[in-house]
Order: sequence, then structure tokens, then C-alpha cells
Amino acid sequence: MAGLTLPTAPWRARAGLDALCDALDARGGAARFVGGVVRDTLIGIAVHDIDIATRLAPDEVITRLRTAGIKAVPTGLAHGTVTAVLPDGPVEVTTLRRDVATDGRHAEIAYTDDWREDAARRDFTINALYADPIDGTLFDYFGGQDDLAAGRVRFIGDPLRRIAEDHLRILRFFRFLARFGDAPDPAGLAACAERANDLMALSRERIADELLKLLVAARAPAIVRLMIDHGIFAPVLPEIAAADRLARVASVEEAAGLTPNPIRRLAALLPDDPALGDQLGARLKLSNIQRKRLISALTPMLAPPRALGYRLGAEGAADRIALHLPAEEAIAALASLAEWTAPVMAVSGGELVARGMTRGPDVARTLRAIEDQWVAEDFPGAARLAAITDAAVAQALRSTSN
Repeated sequence: MAGLTLPTAPWRARAGLDALCDALDARGGAARFVGGVVRDTLIGIAVHDIDIATRLAPDEVITRLRTAGIKAVPTGLAHGTVTAVLPDGPVEVTTLRRDVATDGRHAEIAYTDDWREDAARRDFTINALYADPIDGTLFDYFGGQDDLAAGRVRFIGDPLRRIAEDHLRILRFFRFLARFGDAPDPAGLAACAERANDLMALSRERIADELLKLLVAARAPAIVRLMIDHGIFAPVLPEIAAADRLARVASVEEAAGLTPNPIRRLAALLPDDPALGDQLGARLKLSNIQRKRLISALTPMLAPPRALGYRLGAEGAADRIALHLPAEEAIAALASLAEWTAPVMAVSGGELVARGMTRGPDVARTLRAIEDQWVAEDFPGAARLAAITDAAVAQALRSTSN
């Protein structure tokens, strides 16, 4: 149960963390680091969020923090969570809990002082690891250290029962497998496949949140293919039927030095149909910015890479290029764009008016025609731009005089 000690890591030196642990009586055994902070430290990856589990009741946590001069925000009192605001970022402090009742979406909880009971309600063994803040002693009640070392994502207890408690655990199983796993736990995989229809009971926002996190994980293409093969997406996202393009896009991102983007990768799983992208974005309750990016990514390339960079910006162009060009071409195009700065067209509406055009829609149309020609010719220099402008203005003046 207790075993090795937590390795040293930069997050342990965060300002105010020791004072927080003292306020929570960590020396008396009332508080431990828990979950991802322990898991990620054990495998040597960067820690972003710190969670602390405590035997103290939420009201006492608030009192102790305020007495110690630490800002306490009751962010989740219904679930026993208080957020301690430290100089280097928030830390969530949650009272030990046990489930009283669950319905697949929500849990009714009761507080406990039993560490093992708290661990037993967590989803996977690798997320049920605790560490003493004082000496780093690890507490592992369900073999999480061995599973982490083996790249195994395993439910705590009966997988079917754990999925019945919270249906989102189906997607979490695959997300953690994409981040940490080498091979799926057979019992967990079988349970997820058997209960895939349970996902229909979840809000689409929760599904989207898990899916977008999964898509940027290291082994996302292989795990998405596994999910497709086992019918995981069919009940809620039947549009996702193949992972080949996702694998290609992921390889292009890596070769071109692009940061994996969840919307780009979601687009890679869909047919090239902007209307479908809009519908799916609405169904998943994506933000307006995300929906627009998804629609744009699914629009076929109708321009050279630099023209796309000018029209869509760096991210929009990268999406179109990675999705719609063969891998080698995409990598070369992205490399050229990385070294290119979009120019500014040195022609204004005021200049056209000075040449005799009347302010109004004709000026706007002529400016667009000049810009379209300039972009189509791959941004020629000042002399050619002047010639394009002369021709467009002459055409516009002839049209208005007829």
C-alpha cells in the first residue's frame, strides 16, 4: 500500500504550497497530494494542476486557509472542494469522499476519513495514487504504480459497475490510454464496448471536452482507430468512421513542428463537408471560434499555400494544408509558410477616390478586385501592383460612365 517516495520535481517549489500543506496539517497526516500530480511526477512529465485530498471537512479547510492568510474559494462545496489561491496558481483541496448514489451522470457523496475508501471511488488505478507532502511517501491501494509502469489503464474494481456510476469514464478510459497506455486492459475495453450506448445519456459538452483532450494525446490516432473498431463513437458521433487521415495529419504536425490542435484533428476525422462540420460543432456545443475553425478546415483548398496564409492566417492555412495536401507536400508548404510574413497591400480606398472614383460600394468592389489579382499573382511588388491598380480603376471608371 505504501511504498516508494515521490521524486523531486519543480512544482514542489511553488510559492505558498508548503504553507498550504502546513495549514492543512499535512504533518499530522490530514492531507496528501493525489491523482494526476502524483502520476505525472512518477513518469517525469510536467505537472500543471495540483490536487490535495484531506480528511478535514470543507468548512474547516476554509477556516484554516483564511487563518493562514491563504485565499479560499468555495468552488465546489457540493463535492467537498475548496480552491486555495496561491501565487503560482490555484490548488484544489477536496475532502475525502465516498459515493452514496450514482446515476451515470451525477454522484451523491458523503465525507469519510478513510483514504482507501476515497481511492476506491476514483476511476483508474493510475489516478488513485497519493503522496505525503512532507516525506513523499507514496500510497497505492490498487496497484496503480505497477499499471503506470506497464502502460496499463485499468478500472478500479468492476469496469461495468464503474461505467454505470459515471458514463463519461468510457471516454476517459480511451483518453488516458492515448496518454499513458501501451495496450488496453481487456476487461476495461470489453466493458466500454458493451456500454457505448450509455454515452447517449451524457451532455454533448462533456463528450466534446473529453474528445478534444483525447485527440491531442500522443497515441490519439491508434486509440481513435481502436474506438472506431469497437463501436464507441457510433451512438453519439457516427460521422467518425475512419482514422487514416487523422494519422496522416498527426505525422504532418510532428514533421512540421506544429502543435497538435484538437479542432484540426477533429476535422481530420470528418468528411470534407463544411455544413456537416457546422452541424457537428453545434451538436457538441463548441464555441463560435471553434465552429468557424472546423468549418474552414473542412473547406477544400482552392488556393496556393501563401494565398491561404494571407486569407486565413497562419492557423487557418495550416489546417487546410495539413488536411488537404499529401503529407510531403503539406510538410514543405508549412515549412515555407513558417518563414513567410504576409505582406500588406499598399492600396487604399482613399487612393482610388483620389483617382476619380466616387466613395461607396464601387470603391470596395474595386479594392477587392485589385487584392484578388495581387494575391492570384503571388503578391508581386510595387510596380506590378500599380499596374493592377491602374487597370482596375480604369475598368471601374468606364463601367460607371456607361
